Amino acid sequence: MPFPTSIAEATVLHNGVRMPWLGLGVWKTQNGQETVDAVTAAIRNGYRAIDTAAIYKNEESVGRAIAESGVNRNELFITTKVWNDDQGYDSTLRAFDKSRELLGLDVIDLYLVHWPGKDKFKETYRALETLYNDGKVRAIGVSNFKVHHLEELMGSCNIKPMVNQVEFHPLLTQKELLNFCRKHSIQLEAWSPLMQGNLDIPLLKELGDKYGKTPAQIVLRWDLQHGVVTIPKSVHEHRIKENADVFDFQLSDAEMEAIDGLNQDKRFGPDPDEFLF
Repeated sequence: MPFPTSIAEATVLHNGVRMPWLGLGVWKTQNGQETVDAVTAAIRNGYRAIDTAAIYKNEESVGRAIAESGVNRNELFITTKVWNDDQGYDSTLRAFDKSRELLGLDVIDLYLVHWPGKDKFKETYRALETLYNDGKVRAIGVSNFKVHHLEELMGSCNIKPMVNQVEFHPLLTQKELLNFCRKHSIQLEAWSPLMQGNLDIPLLKELGDKYGKTPAQIVLRWDLQHGVVTIPKSVHEHRIKENADVFDFQLSDAEMEAIDGLNQDKRFGPDPDEFLF
């Protein structure tokens, strides 16, 4: 696959919708001015994708920053997610309406089932299909789904998920899941790509020194060269700019394999098979 060479480039989901390769995540970003400032800084520096969720409690501030940005709505790609407490068909539809109201948007670009949980994700996803068919969302998908979750969902759904957003980084490379998603044209997206700041790894520093980049930039480039959409989180404009400065170099195949070799199947977030509700 050709590697993206600018922040303006996008992958094309299996329904034809364009999704930017790089976006801003706002997990743990405080509702209010902190979120408004972070989203504003991201948009000012060329980001066009913003990823939030109902549980983040900052959708309203994301919406405010979008409204004040002066950027045409059609240029932006906004993702939010239905939280676990709202899983189920009718409750998901209600949760979506609340998220849409808080964001101040008529249409959401991507709506995700936040976690598979125990036994409700199929009826939750059925609600997403309804929203998609009604034109209220441009794309639908899931988050934190393993291969077996995807197989179970795809055995009953009418619309294959367009995106699966999961924890993905050099210590958790999820090769089986990445290959499964590629095979089925499901776009993999990385949350916590920077391992919640645990970047003190000699190989990443060595490659950073070689290319004049930070370890974080090496990881983000590794994501992109694996064909994985990535949404690093930051509230600092200099870091937001730095995270986007990953399009002017290319890791070699050997370097990609070396980073792959760092895998420890280590999670910084919950294991979806154990996070049941």
